[in-house]
Amino acid sequence: MKQKLQRFGRFLSGMVMPNISIFIAWGIITALFIPTGWCPNETLNQIVSPMQRFLLPVLIAYSGGKMIYGERGGIIGACAAIGVAAGVETPMFIGAMAVGPLGGWCMKKVDEFITPRTPQGFEMLFTNFSAGILGAILAILGCLAIGPLCEVLTSALETGVAFLVHHGMLWLTSLIVEPAKVLFLNNAINHGVFTPMGMNQVAETGKSIFFLIESNPGPGLGLLLAYWFFGKGNAKESAPGAMIIEFFGGIHEIYFPYVLMNPITIVGLIGGGMAGVITNSIFNSGLVSAASPGSIIAILGMTARDSYLGVILSIAIAFAVSFGLNCVLLKVFGKDEDMEAAKHKVASSKSASKGQAVPAAAPVLIQADVKLPKLAFACDAGMGSSAMGAAGLTKKLNAAGADCTVPHYAINDLPYDMEAVVTQASLVDRVRTKCPNAKIYPVNNFMGGAEYDAIVSDLLASASNTDEAKPSKAPGALEKIVFACDAGMGSSAMGAAALAKKLKAAGLNILVTHCAINDLASDTAFVVTHESLADRARQQCPNATIRPITNFMGGSEYDAIVEEIAG
Repeated sequence: MKQKLQRFGRFLSGMVMPNISIFIAWGIITALFIPTGWCPNETLNQIVSPMQRFLLPVLIAYSGGKMIYGERGGIIGACAAIGVAAGVETPMFIGAMAVGPLGGWCMKKVDEFITPRTPQGFEMLFTNFSAGILGAILAILGCLAIGPLCEVLTSALETGVAFLVHHGMLWLTSLIVEPAKVLFLNNAINHGVFTPMGMNQVAETGKSIFFLIESNPGPGLGLLLAYWFFGKGNAKESAPGAMIIEFFGGIHEIYFPYVLMNPITIVGLIGGGMAGVITNSIFNSGLVSAASPGSIIAILGMTARDSYLGVILSIAIAFAVSFGLNCVLLKVFGKDEDMEAAKHKVASSKSASKGQAVPAAAPVLIQADVKLPKLAFACDAGMGSSAMGAAGLTKKLNAAGADCTVPHYAINDLPYDMEAVVTQASLVDRVRTKCPNAKIYPVNNFMGGAEYDAIVSDLLASASNTDEAKPSKAPGALEKIVFACDAGMGSSAMGAAALAKKLKAAGLNILVTHCAINDLASDTAFVVTHESLADRARQQCPNATIRPITNFMGGSEYDAIVEEIAG
């Protein structure tokens, strides 16, 4: 059940999080130029409504469609969202989150039906017209049916929320929000639920309390300070650094392992969350847009002009309540065991049984030419905690003599061919589903420490063994790469040119051509194509190396291909 909730929540937040920067842009414009803003301006205020009513829902729908079926799915999802937005007068974020994935799914099914029946030479005609016709149909349905239906649903949700607000019961949401955050549903709750509700409220009142329910850093800060006073071992030592990251960096995931060490502390977090919501309700304070990450800097930047006192007090009171409760809970129920030391002992014993030495803080240096497995750090959203973990692991690997940079991904965006993945312990099953052949390193604390040392030692030992066993590969063995797409024209031609340029810059003399997938020769050795077309390419060339990409513009994906070929 937890995995299903995480998967569904990740899908909801995945439509919003790629567009957070545009939400912030809209929030800045709103805070400055609306009639009650810092610099009221009638002309610039005209930007606010079109961005809220059309731009943001279209971007959300595009992201949802793209998650289902790449760029074609995203385009059709965006087209359907315009129909929904035109059919109602209010900002339709829920409608966009519904029709975006629907458009991607419909496009996928249409392509699956039409592609095998497309005559050779008519690929582009069939591709463009099938998408155009489907987009028109979904836009019409969105305007006449889906939009009005979502408006009824939105009104029902607003009625329920209004009941909670009117009766002073909004603080009850903390009973759900705080435990759900520790299960890594924080992004799903904040961006999948509260952000759409908050945007609708901003359209009416110019601010919303919903942006502060999940993102308030006060409860987490109180917990970490309590650990600094009453914790033990590594938990106590790492708490000050975690406090800085949580409060100023806005990465709330940093305190989740501290809760899991002593689950009773969730009571303190709930109390702090409730206190913060009650304070904001009393002062009628709120933000003008989503604060992401949940940093004090981002929150103050998005605070409505008349809400600074209430917002600052809500954070301070939430912190005080959480700190007070958690001090008592840790003093009475705190475990005597040093969790980090215990985990390091387990890792050391495991390595010793394999004949590997595991130093406490400094892995054995290796030769620079030892090749590490294809490694990544993954978390739910692929942003805050994984970025921090990847940076920490990169530093430790570099210090051990491995010249590498560890990339970070959202779990859903992990490349299928990853050989090793580091992730939070509660997310292991989802990573295993995405990358079944990868070796998975679970961690309990994104601050790293002994856990990262054990991972580095194991990676270096594995790299050394693999390097000794692997036969040397003759340079220039690969002579030709084929870039394939549906029609073999626009996108594949562009991708082939970009990849050829990167190969040439790396000193690799490899021919890069492009063609339609249906024209691929069965003996082709290396094919690059969009991830949504990988299965078709594999059927056409069963013995080829297939490298799926998500963006024909390339960038880091092409760099990875060049690095693989050069290595």
